Amino acid sequence: MDESIINNMKEQLGLKDVDVKSYSPLSLAYIGDAVYEVIIRTILLNQGNMPVNKYHHRASRLVNAAAQSQMMHILEPILTEEEVAVYKRGRNAKSYTSAKHASVIDYRRATGFEALIGYLYLKEDMERICFLVKIGLHIGEE
Repeated sequence: MDESIINNMKEQLGLKDVDVKSYSPLSLAYIGDAVYEVIIRTILLNQGNMPVNKYHHRASRLVNAAAQSQMMHILEPILTEEEVAVYKRGRNAKSYTSAKHASVIDYRRATGFEALIGYLYLKEDMERICFLVKIGLHIGEE
């Protein structure tokens, strides 16, 4: 029995399987943003109990366009061809919004990153997402 959060949601909420390739890159980025935020918040909670504003401050340094763009510099060389294609679709997508505190380049790269996370999430590949986040954040390095 698979106890993944995605399978639990599908079962409990009656969600259907999706064709991940049918979604626009901005739709993938929409869900990818939320998934990445949950991962970062989980990492921070695991570091110990602290005031919520301290969690927020730490999360804000990691969940922003500049930080996500920087992660892509680290991750791009280790992405599969399929992942690079998803990233580029997200990066090149025409968005009608812009970042408040980021350059256009960082915002586009971050959108590509979020699209990649969303794609992997909808493919139910949390293992790959966690691997990429670990590498991108340098978790476990001395």
